[in-house]
Amino acid sequence: MQFKTNLIKGKLVKRYKRFLADVVLNDGKQVTVHCPNPGSMMNLTTEGAVVWLEPNDDPKKKLKYGWRLVESNNQAICVDTTVANQVVREALEKKEISQLNYQSLKPEVKYSDNSRVDFLLSSPNQHTYLEVKSVTLVREKGIAEFPDSITKRGSKHLEDLSKMVTSGHKAVLLFLCMRSDVDRVRIAADLDSIYYANIKAALKSGIQVICYDSQVTKFGVSLGKSIEFEI
Repeated sequence: MQFKTNLIKGKLVKRYKRFLADVVLNDGKQVTVHCPNPGSMMNLTTEGAVVWLEPNDDPKKKLKYGWRLVESNNQAICVDTTVANQVVREALEKKEISQLNYQSLKPEVKYSDNSRVDFLLSSPNQHTYLEVKSVTLVREKGIAEFPDSITKRGSKHLEDLSKMVTSGHKAVLLFLCMRSDVDRVRIAADLDSIYYANIKAALKSGIQVICYDSQVTKFGVSLGKSIEFEI
């Protein structure tokens, strides 16, 4: 997935109201930018952190910059949660995710009350419901964690996927780490004990979990290598 325009470097002042951040550009100008991440962004919002912004000239958008990357410990991390689905879609179209078998795919398919699955993968004898989660949190070297805050929506997705398994379909949860410095994903039980209990139940129901890291540069983000999942 390539960014539409060249990213602009800046330094973070603060992130606030979940979807806003103030950034000082290299020319000294301070701007308010859109922060496309509903999570806590734990460990990624340190004042003075190097960030990369994508400018836009869309007259419909009040904010003229979107926050895309942050640098932490010499590692580029994509903070835009919408990018994860774009990366996975490109990988699916290229058949780069070896754990999944399918002949066609459809994004954003309604499959339960007030829910849409990220991708419906179809073959003559099988439907696979694929949900993608963007992962950025690292508190221990080499280990990514999800979620970084309480996620009621994430728990609902687990319920919905379990129902699909009960109905005879296949359901897969894909954790996409938006960084390349990790070799496993674990559930942050201390940050959301309910999600931890729900994912254990979902695994017992037959949901499959797969994990990948990403290659992140100021030009774009692409699927990396398959990594381990631990519960």
